[in-house]
Formats: sequence, C-alpha cells, structure tokens
Amino acid sequence: MIRIKNLSHDFVIGKKGSQTIIPVLRNISFTVEKGEIVTIVGRSGSGKSTLLNLVSGFIHPKEGEIWISGEKVSDLNETKFADFRINNLGFIFQSFQLIPSMTAFQNVELPLILKGINEKERKVQTEQMLQKVGLLEYQDHYPGELSGGQQQRVSIARALIIKPPIILADEPTGSLDSETEEELLKFIKELNTDLGITFLIITHDDKVAEIGNRKIELKDGRLVEEVLV
Repeated sequence: MIRIKNLSHDFVIGKKGSQTIIPVLRNISFTVEKGEIVTIVGRSGSGKSTLLNLVSGFIHPKEGEIWISGEKVSDLNETKFADFRINNLGFIFQSFQLIPSMTAFQNVELPLILKGINEKERKVQTEQMLQKVGLLEYQDHYPGELSGGQQQRVSIARALIIKPPIILADEPTGSLDSETEEELLKFIKELNTDLGITFLIITHDDKVAEIGNRKIELKDGRLVEEVLV
C-alpha cells in the first residue's frame, strides 16, 4: 500500500546568500503492506512528522520516491496530489483539526462536499458514519461542546467518510486521557480488523506503538530499527 524508497529531505532557513540547510530525513526506505498497522516512533526532532507530511503530500521530497496504492505520488503536482488524497487517504490529528464553527455532522460531511456528493446521499452517509462511531445523538453539537474523546471520534468519522484504504495518524492519542486512549486504540484495531484499513501512525507513546504489526524507529532522520510487534 505504501512504499518509501531512498527518501531524503531537508529544510532551508535564512535569506538568500546566508541560508542554512537543516537535514531532516536521510535515505529512508520501508513498506507498509495492505491491512497492516505500522507505527513510526522516535524522539522529538527525529523526523517523524516530516515523514508523515511527505507521505501526505503536504510537502514534496528533495530526493527519493513515495508510492501509494501503486501510484508514484512523489511525482504528482499539488493539484493532482489533492485529488489523489481526497480519494485515498484519511487523516487523524492530535489536535483533531475540527472546524469549531461547524457541527459534528457538518465536520464529518465536509469531505463528501469536496468530492461533489449530492446532499441527499451526504446526509445518509454522514448519519451512518456518526452512528458507527457512536455519536449520532451528538450530530448537532459543536466541537467545543464535546469531550476530547468525542472530538477525536468525530475526527475519525471524518477520516472514514470517504472510505479510504489508508489512514495516516499523527499522535492520535496525544490530547486524550489514559481511559479515552484505551478506547481509541481499541477502535483503531477494530477498524483495521473489520474494514481492512491500513494505518501508518506517528507516535512517541509506547502504548500506541505496540498496537501495530511493525514498529519503525527514527533517530536523527535515519531509520535505525524496524521490529515486529
């Protein structure tokens, strides 16, 4: 599902003539098979978030290749990657990234609007998804009226609404208490088992790292260890 080959990236800071190159990732290669949960671990600054942003297409790699579902996405321009993203990738963020002025229903519905789905079908699909994550009765609530765990479930519902084969998660439990974290990890495992969704999860949390089939460790921008969990 995901193949990373000789991926390297750096950031350039400063004005022209006095620029500094900051290496972030160096020659990263790994694969994520269909139906796997793979976790990426490492200290702050190890390159985890940059790696996820590269796979997501939010930044373009300086070197190397990224293949997703058989397509070399590292060759796509911003517009083409946006089209690819809306059909193939779901996202779960630590900070939920919900739109505060929109209800739970509207937040979950939004990707369907972007895909051009008609209003009647959007209503059916959105209600079904909110039912799936146990939040149908909260569909008219705004994010500020929901608990952290409920907001993350809305975020997951929004990620799932386009039926993506792959979900990319950035510290998905980072804003949750331990009890809610347990519930969310159980839910991720159920989605993986029942729907066959492939997960690539960035985390510094040992408990999250252990839910995967494999754990990949980054250190100073390099892949230093890959182990079966």
